[in-house]
Amino acid sequence: MPLHAKVDEAHGPAELDLNPVYCRIDHAVPRHRLPAEPMDPAVALALVRDELILDGNARLNLATFVTTWMEPEAEQLMAACFSKNMIDKDEYPQTAELERRCVNILAHLWHAPAASPGTASGEDQGDDGARGSATGCSTTGSSEACMLGGLALLWRWRARRGLAPGAGAQPTRAQPDRAQPDRAQPDRAQPDRAQPNLVMGANVQVCWEKFCRYWQVEPRLVPMEPGRLHLTGPEAAARCDENTIGVVAVLGSTMDGSYEPVAEIAAALDALQHDTGLDIPVHVDGASGGFVAPFLQPDLEWDFRVSRVASINTSGHKYGLVYPGVGWIIWRDAAALPDDLVFKVNYLGGDMPTFALNFSRPGSQVAAQYYNFVRLGFAGYRQIQLTCQHVASYLAREIAGMGPFELLSDGSELPVIAFKLTDPAASGYTMFDLSERLRQRGWLVPAYTFPENMQDTAVLRIVVRNGFSQDLAGLLISDLRTQVQVLEAAPQQPVPLLPGAQRSGFAH
Repeated sequence: MPLHAKVDEAHGPAELDLNPVYCRIDHAVPRHRLPAEPMDPAVALALVRDELILDGNARLNLATFVTTWMEPEAEQLMAACFSKNMIDKDEYPQTAELERRCVNILAHLWHAPAASPGTASGEDQGDDGARGSATGCSTTGSSEACMLGGLALLWRWRARRGLAPGAGAQPTRAQPDRAQPDRAQPDRAQPDRAQPNLVMGANVQVCWEKFCRYWQVEPRLVPMEPGRLHLTGPEAAARCDENTIGVVAVLGSTMDGSYEPVAEIAAALDALQHDTGLDIPVHVDGASGGFVAPFLQPDLEWDFRVSRVASINTSGHKYGLVYPGVGWIIWRDAAALPDDLVFKVNYLGGDMPTFALNFSRPGSQVAAQYYNFVRLGFAGYRQIQLTCQHVASYLAREIAGMGPFELLSDGSELPVIAFKLTDPAASGYTMFDLSERLRQRGWLVPAYTFPENMQDTAVLRIVVRNGFSQDLAGLLISDLRTQVQVLEAAPQQPVPLLPGAQRSGFAH
């Protein structure tokens, strides 16, 4: 018998290992309970990965401020640190050291008086020996960092009022607008009935409303108005009284990317203190702008150069250029963080201080943040943010030139574009219709309405991030023009939104 026949017999169909992944999925997999038996890892991977195909393309998601691209080297570093628990500083002391360095780098960048000396413009000053002088920590994101900043304000207010740490909070309820309180007659509430309040613009991210509800603080929201889309000094000072724990100023509004005038707000509070004796601190929510303004607007005084600023938060996973989730909170000095809020634990191998709402989390994002700091330096961050701003400026020019749109922000502060229909009644379509049309091409561009007082204003917002190139921006403009032409050729009757309705969400 020919030799090749034996070879054929030895490798016949019954002997071949022809068992591809999709041939092994021979039954429906439970979705809401555990399967009875384990499955091959390749099969499990295929099942989950195939479902995730239905997600949008993160690179085309212009709704989010969150980083969607990092260098391969950074991804390798993060993968090596996934198993390290950030909170376990005794077992992972070098990860803790990288966190400490990041805190000091940010404190220095934001001109904290307790930070190391030298310039914040990236000029190499060498090792100045001021180890560990800054007060701050990493968090899971800006939402947690805002909570921590708010708690410090609340505890300091209680100390000013002579209240016990847990006293003074009453259930939050709807409050009348206090546009012009009688400063000659300050709140004379008894200390045990004092209701703390926090002053901020209605454009703040929802985490601040959460803070107020969780800790029973009255939110004094300054409504937006046509021509004034964020908080300014007079509006902030007019709503402060002796129960105000602080004022939140946002450096990069979620609504349109604009900066609130921190120095102007602080000056108005200085005048208020001169007239009434009320000393109201400022917290700067720099979730996005904290990693943009130092590089693109270095002369803008918004940080610890403003003496009334007590604390600043930022998102490392936004313009800090790290994958989610990592945030940072920095205080002016140790005195701005009450000791009562710092806990010490010794069951991780050493006596470690901790101040966070979260406990266990991976060290990968902190390692990636430090990687970005040493990899890019001041000049690298500036070049990336400048490129984003150039792309945003291009988008703004093209959108303004199309005709039916009015720009509300042009990317000159954060690289963010917000625009609305110039004449919604005559357009025959809404911004929500346009958003849905763009989604058909893969672009995720949110349409949403502004808060109270401007709920009839619907806008589209485009966030330009690292990785969104001029070439992609050109493709977006081409698709935007096409979809506008389609909607104008077959106009639809606009459907008015109910108060508070929102057909497309947006991210912080």
